[in-house]
Order: sequence, then C-alpha cells, then structure tokens
Amino acid sequence: MTSCQHETADKHADHGHQAHQDHRHDDQQNHHHNHHNAHQAHHAHHDHSQHLADFKKRFLVSLVLTVPVLLLSEMIQQWLGFSLRLPFHSYILFALSTVIFVYGGWPFLTGLVGELRSRQPGMMTLIGMAITVAFVYSSATVFFIRGHDFFWELATLIVIMLLGHWVEARSVLGASRALEELVKIMPTTAHLLRDNVEANEGSTDGQIIDVPVSDLRPGDRVLVRPGEKIPSDGRVVNGRSQVNESLLTGESRPVLKAAGARVIGGSLNGEGSLQVVIEKTGQETYLARVISLVRQAQASRSRTQDLANRAAGLLFYVALGAGLISFAVWTWLRNADFALERTVTVLVIACPHALGLAIPLVVAISTAITARNGILIRDRRAFEAVRNVEVVVFDKTGTLTEGRFGVSEVVSLVPEEELLSLAAAVEKNSEHVIARSVVDYARSKNLAIPPVEEFRSQPGRGVSGRVGGKLVEIGGPNLLSEKNISLDDSRLQPAFKKSQTAVAVVVDGKPAGAIILADRVRAESREAVAELKRLGIKVFLLTGDSEEVAASVAKELGIDDYFARVLPHEKAEKIREIQARGLRVAMVGDGVNDAPALATADAGIAIGAGTDVAVESADIILVRNAPSDVPKLINISRRTYAKMVQNLWWAAG
Repeated sequence: MTSCQHETADKHADHGHQAHQDHRHDDQQNHHHNHHNAHQAHHAHHDHSQHLADFKKRFLVSLVLTVPVLLLSEMIQQWLGFSLRLPFHSYILFALSTVIFVYGGWPFLTGLVGELRSRQPGMMTLIGMAITVAFVYSSATVFFIRGHDFFWELATLIVIMLLGHWVEARSVLGASRALEELVKIMPTTAHLLRDNVEANEGSTDGQIIDVPVSDLRPGDRVLVRPGEKIPSDGRVVNGRSQVNESLLTGESRPVLKAAGARVIGGSLNGEGSLQVVIEKTGQETYLARVISLVRQAQASRSRTQDLANRAAGLLFYVALGAGLISFAVWTWLRNADFALERTVTVLVIACPHALGLAIPLVVAISTAITARNGILIRDRRAFEAVRNVEVVVFDKTGTLTEGRFGVSEVVSLVPEEELLSLAAAVEKNSEHVIARSVVDYARSKNLAIPPVEEFRSQPGRGVSGRVGGKLVEIGGPNLLSEKNISLDDSRLQPAFKKSQTAVAVVVDGKPAGAIILADRVRAESREAVAELKRLGIKVFLLTGDSEEVAASVAKELGIDDYFARVLPHEKAEKIREIQARGLRVAMVGDGVNDAPALATADAGIAIGAGTDVAVESADIILVRNAPSDVPKLINISRRTYAKMVQNLWWAAG
C-alpha cells in the first residue's frame, strides 16, 4: 500500500469506526509501525525520483550548452568543413565549458573526492580525473600556453556520462515503479462483514460496512464481489471463484479459489463472490514483501558490478602510468608542450564512457523481469551464481511431488472399472486420506459409484460394506492375514513389496486386486527435469522417504542420482558431499525443513513459497509451485550475464 493511501486511510480512521473500537492496543501499534515503514518506502522512492530529476536537469542544461561548444571547436569545424570565428572566441568557449564542467560535472567531482577519501579509486575517480585534466589543460591554453584545447571532448564526455547515469537512474526507478504501480491499483476500501456476520449480496443494510483497507486487521472477514480486487492477503472461508493473479505471480491462467484457499491482496476476483478472512496487512502482505525484496536485490551489488568498478580503478592507475610515460617519452623526443598535450589526450581517452553503464542497466532491468515472472531475487550474487550450477538438487515432497496421496497404480484380478467402483463405494463413507484418494481417482475416471450398505470401519484392519449384494473389504496386510489370504499371486505380491502404500480389495472373501497409492509427481516436474538436462545440468533428488520410493520417482522423472532416508538436519551434509566433488550446487526446496540445505548450497531456491515470500534461508524465491520455473530462472541468469559481458566488451571497445 502506498504512503498516500495510508495517509488518506488514517484521516478516515481518525473519525472513528464503530466496528474497530475494540481492537487491541498492540494491533494499533503494529498498524502504526507498518504506517511508518510505508512512509520510509515512500520517502526512499521520493529521494530516488529527486535523484533522477537532478541528473535529467544537469543533462539537459549541459546538452544545450554543448551545442555551441561543438560549433565553436576548431576540430569539429575541420571535420564538417566550415569556419566560424567570433569576437572573444576562446573566452566564449571557456565560459560555456566552465558552466558544463562545474554544473554538469559536479556529481562526478564529488564522487571523485569520496572515492579518494576512502582510498578506493573506481568509476567516479576515472571520470572525475578525465574531465578535470581536460578542463584545467584547456583553460591553460586560453590564458597561459599554446596548444589544442579539449573543450568539446570535455563537454561531450560530461553529457554522455550524465545521459548514462540518467538512463540508469530511470531504469532502476522504473523497476521499482513497475511494482509500485501494482500498489497504486490496490483497492482503497474493503467491504467489512461486521462482527464476522456471514453476509452476501442480498444482506440487509448494516451487516456490510465499507472501511479503508488500512483499517483491516488479521481476523477481519471481508466480502469480495465479482470483478473487485482482493483487499489484502487472507484465506477464503466461503464462496467459489476464479481469481486472476497474473500481475502478482506470473500465473497466466485464473486460479480457482474455494473455501480454505489462500488469496493475495491485489489479485482480481472473477465472477463469484468470496468471503475472505484477512491474515496479513500492511508491510506483511505479499505485495509489500515483493517490493521490499526487489529493492533489496537492486541494492545488493553483483560480482560483475564489483568487477566493473575494480576495472575502472585499475584503469585509473593504468591511465595515470601511461600518461606519465607519454609525458616522459614525448618530452625527450619533442618538447614539454607537445608532451603535455599527448599526456592529456591519454588521460581523457582512458575514461570509460560506457563502462560505468554496462552493468547497472542490466541489473535493474533483469530484476524487474524476474519479478514479473514470479521469481524474486534476494541476493544478486546468488542469481549470478545460478548460471554456473552443475547440479540442481530437488527436495521431493512438495517440490517435485504434490505432497499428498494419489493413486499411482491399480493391480486388478477382475475388470479394473469394477474393482474401482466397488472400492470407491465403500471408501466413500471414510474420511481417511487413502479413502479420499481412491474416491477421487474413481471420479476422475468418470465411474459410477454405487450405494453401500452395512458400512463398517475397523481401525488397523480397514473398512467393509456390502455393494450390490457383494461383501467388499479393503485393507492392508492385517486384513489379508486375518482372512488367511496368501499373496502367492505374482501380480499382487510386488505391489505389497513396494514401500508405497498399498491396499488390498477383497470381494466375498477372495482377493480382487490392489490399489497402490503414492505421493503424486507434479506434471511440471518431468518438463523441468528434461529442460535442466537439456541445459547440461545434472538433477539429484533428496528425500526422507525410503530407497524404493526415491528410486521409483528418480526413474519416473529420469533423475541422475538420489539420496533416500535423509533426515531434515542431514540434508545440508548431502549438499556439502556434492560440493566436495567440485560441483556447484543449487538446492530447491519448500523452505521449511530445507532451510539448512538452502543456506549451504551455492544458490538456495525456495519453491512454492506462495504468499510466504520471506523465506530467510533462500537467496531466490519462486512464487509459483512450479519446478519448471527453475530452468527458466537459470536461462534468465545466463542471458543476463551474457548481456553484461556483451556490454562490457562494447564499453571497452
């Protein structure tokens, strides 16, 4: 939420809302804290805007003054084949160049002083040195010595550097602004259901009151009508609707939201009405954290940025050395005046017009691109490290798999449709996870589920019931041993030897088949693994499950290697084992029990963080629960680095 919205909301809040008079004091303190944070964010944005405006103004003034400097410069006249001499010609050039040097060059001169004070010469030192040498020598040619002036080089150098810094500042601001535009379109009011009374469109007056979004507190229940934006992060408690989250998470298709589903503030509700319980407000919301992470990423220096700055520092010493050598050699060969002119030429030309712009532009733009794709970068060094990873290690549960049971295989001794119909008929009356999975699977096959009679549930043994006159019993090994049913049948025995959960279906005392259940592999996982291997990256699996389950998932997805029966605290050790082989590792996990491993890896990637984006242990956060975003991230990282290198070569050239 923008500071302006906070201020407007607070003015309304000062008049008092009857429904919120009983809020606790600590809630109010939290609200004011969030309000303060929003002010800080607003002021940071305002400062950056002022910085941008200052560069723009200096650039435009310098550009206007550079035009007559160019027209009056002897070298430009020779190139263009015309002649123009004015009274006090040299003094006019000197006056115009002085304004450009002092006003336009001021940011570089102050930067030069700052870097020299800290004894860390870099980009500003090189630029400051070049324009100072050019101005001092050119001024001397007007008043004291004979020689060619460098006024036009001085003017164009300052104009080009101001233009570059203005473009850089604008792109950095634009990346933040792209996200802050989302904040601007956040709703300013919410439909509060007073006293948590359930309401709908047909409710009587008084049950729904409109309040500023900034007045919402965790626990409040709000109504979101069709076509409206969700006012803040929360959970659906009533209703069903498709919600468009594309601007926030990069998910192109509307997402179905029903009771229990989480929703993000700022996402657009579809055709249904939703009742939402607010869970997060202010700076704790998804959007506020995204903006915070993007700012953090833009502020974090990249290795390539440091390299460019170190290169500029090195170039400063090289230029200084080359200048001194030039002066000594030309003084010996010709004379001091000629040598001084050549020395100044070396120092001016050595300034990297574009070296200082090669990296920051790419940094700002790539941060915005990744954010729009649902990839949040907390540390740019990790983002750059991703391009070099040789192994991607995936946690299994909740990352490559859905983290919930599903039917993976049916071994049937009778027609499969009959087996599933009978099993689903009995399991329909049970609330067990396995039972729901069997029923869901039967429904996905569009099978008719007949009614059941005499349903019984016996803990540790299974369930039973009579379907169409047949006694159907479903259970595990205990049921089979009680019924003295042998697993000699070659088709049923392997099913129960697998470590995945398997239940037997017994009809009228005879085995009819078995249903094998497992944590289902995500549809995107195959695509993700295949794409990573296409990029030349090995894929490993890390899981606390048994050897058999790990081997089964690894085989199904074509994974190169796996570690099974790994406890949460042992995952970091496995990452170190891979690193000990000399391989660079990216760890992909859900950010909960994978925290040590995420922190140990060369790049820690939290996947499926959803609205909980502040995963402290991860360097990179993938908002969507899609493993396919991992190769996308690596591709963006590689392309970003390639563009940086291309810019550096161009600048050096």
